[in-house]
Amino acid sequence: MIKTNLKIAVAALMLSAAAFAQQGRIYQESGGWAQEISGTLANVRNLHVRVEAGAVHVEGGSQSGISYKMVTRARASSEEKARHQFEDYKLNAYVHGDTAWIVAECGSPHRFSGEYVINVPRNMELVKIETDGGAVSTKGISGRVEAETGGGKIHLEDIGGDVSAETGGDSIEVNQIGGDLNVETGGGKLDLGSVKGLITASTGGGDILVASGERGATLESGGGNIEVKQCGGALKVSTGGGNIEIGDVSGPAEIDTGGGSIRVGSTKGLVKAETGAGHIELNGVPSARAESGAGGIVARFVAGSDRVDSRLETAVGDITVYLAPNMNITVRASIEMASGHKIYSDFPEFKVTTEGDWGAQTAAAEGSLNGGGPLLKVLTASGNVWIRRTER
Repeated sequence: MIKTNLKIAVAALMLSAAAFAQQGRIYQESGGWAQEISGTLANVRNLHVRVEAGAVHVEGGSQSGISYKMVTRARASSEEKARHQFEDYKLNAYVHGDTAWIVAECGSPHRFSGEYVINVPRNMELVKIETDGGAVSTKGISGRVEAETGGGKIHLEDIGGDVSAETGGDSIEVNQIGGDLNVETGGGKLDLGSVKGLITASTGGGDILVASGERGATLESGGGNIEVKQCGGALKVSTGGGNIEIGDVSGPAEIDTGGGSIRVGSTKGLVKAETGAGHIELNGVPSARAESGAGGIVARFVAGSDRVDSRLETAVGDITVYLAPNMNITVRASIEMASGHKIYSDFPEFKVTTEGDWGAQTAAAEGSLNGGGPLLKVLTASGNVWIRRTER
């Protein structure tokens, strides 16, 4: 009983302190009514915002404490009725330990629309935001940020630490993230700018754009397009049916789409690329294992110490391979149904042969450059094969 009374007293003290630094007003706005509540809280290391409805905006700056303003809106025919509705919306702001809490509860969230604007010191260690439905934005925080909304857009920028963000079905935009990034949306677009840490991102069906991931990325979409301009580590990309466009990767890459095209600018490691039905283009790769269910393949190989065996395969389509004349490599190429199709080679070292009659003809090429090296297998069931010489 004593402990219970003590908890009640502590809670009352916190709410009393919050009320001391808080003020509010009600005014008419655009045919409806608005309630504004503002206040201040002491400077602490963490901020936790939990609201049932409304957009939340948090921005870090040079101020020493925390200030907040809540504006909620309701439709009512008179100020008296509006005040009665606003009584259903309770806002508590208080400090407990090293955490500032801003908590809003209402019996009927669908009756209101609202917005929370919170200014905090930049050196916050953690900002955590939870809303059942509304947009979330955070900017200028040196520590970590965790954001979750039941269905609104999320925008995060200039965050020094790790970031995690989740929305039930809207887009997520981030930029200038100093730590690792973990984002998830039920179906919106992911627009990810500069991230210094590892990226883990998934969407139920939207597009994914990554400008720069310095330590690597794992990206997954239920069916959207994926584009990565620069990745400083290992890359893993998967989509249920969209196109994949990759720029420069400073490590190995695993790329998979259910039915779109794949294009890679360059990698420092092995590329594994697979599409159910689309074109594959690999540029500046040391090694590759690529497969298309129905599409052509183009691969431009470069010399490197980390080269391993490669394989290019398509059920229907042409395959074009570019090799430097100073590359040490062993090649085995074949066409299963060569009637009307041929193997063309710029290298006399590769011996081309054909077998069978016109109706069941196969073609093959085999040989080595510069004493041989990692094996490159090239296989198309129906299509031409070109083995081209590059200048270097």
